[in-house]
Amino acid sequence: QVQLVESGGGLVQPGGSLRLSCAASGFTFSSYAMSWFRQAPGKERELVAYISSAGGSTQYADSVKGRFTISRDNAKNTMDLQMNALKPEDSAVYYCRATSYRGRYWGQGTQVTVSS
Repeated sequence: QVQLVESGGGLVQPGGSLRLSCAASGFTFSSYAMSWFRQAPGKERELVAYISSAGGSTQYADSVKGRFTISRDNAKNTMDLQMNALKPEDSAVYYCRATSYRGRYWGQGTQVTVSS
């Protein structure tokens, strides 16, 4: 069955870094565009970063440009989000999503907390 499993979340101090990973299985990963979303308590889920199926195109929310980098490895069926210079407002549950004309899949999320 389709699975997206996020990992790498945790507690980090402001200015620190974390690297999130999303491991995919049960579908043709290289045919799907991938995204990272996040949702903070009381707020709507928002798009953080996007990467095309082949990895040639990326997009970022204005709030994370220059600090976050999305990448993928189609040979390993994984996607990463390198997060640097983290701020308290980056605290949220981070979700990975796979999208194609065939459908859309979500992971269960991983918590990121930025606090001193």
